Amino acid sequence: MIEIPVHDAKGKQIDALQVDEQLLGGEVRANLLKQAFVRFHANRRQGSARTRTRGETSYSTRKLYRQKGTGNARRGAAGTNIMRGGGMAFAKRPRSYRKDMPRKMRQLANRNAVLAKLIDGEIKLIDSFKFDQPSTKQFSQLLKALGIDRSCLLALEQTTDNVAMSARNIDQIQVTQIDRLNAFELLNHRYILSEKTAFEAFLQRTAQRASGSKKEAS
Repeated sequence: MIEIPVHDAKGKQIDALQVDEQLLGGEVRANLLKQAFVRFHANRRQGSARTRTRGETSYSTRKLYRQKGTGNARRGAAGTNIMRGGGMAFAKRPRSYRKDMPRKMRQLANRNAVLAKLIDGEIKLIDSFKFDQPSTKQFSQLLKALGIDRSCLLALEQTTDNVAMSARNIDQIQVTQIDRLNAFELLNHRYILSEKTAFEAFLQRTAQRASGSKKEAS
């Protein structure tokens, strides 16, 4: 079991949450996490880059000047790939960079990313967010009390409440819905900040998906 401290708004530990690492894969699989990270990053690529070949340029194919006697280097047409504005030797063409990954592997990678954060102590839990109105100053004080000094992923049940609006103007803070946590976002931020009840519900749903996958496999 891994114990996660639960803090109040002043950074004082008031409770702890016990998490069974077996629900999150039991061990950190570095190769699986890298595969999931690369896949997510590749699937975000637009793949629309395109350059012209030599045959697509509008230059004349006439030789620029005679081969010998000028004292210059030998030159062919103006549209060659070594000339400025000429065609590309290996022109880029629109292509898809998408990578596929089985659903069970994706789910395991997401759980494994959470486990990696738990082991490193980079998941910060708070008993409850108490924001009567949006306040960037109040949220900054909360981050300082919790010792969050690097990039942070704020995982909330609702991304339209006062907490989300308080965090949106702070650098290196990204707000997301806790149901949409994935390996890429988890690994791309140093800390994860969430509310205890929301994180417990997330772990419960994760455990149900894991048990469902095991039943399908059997």
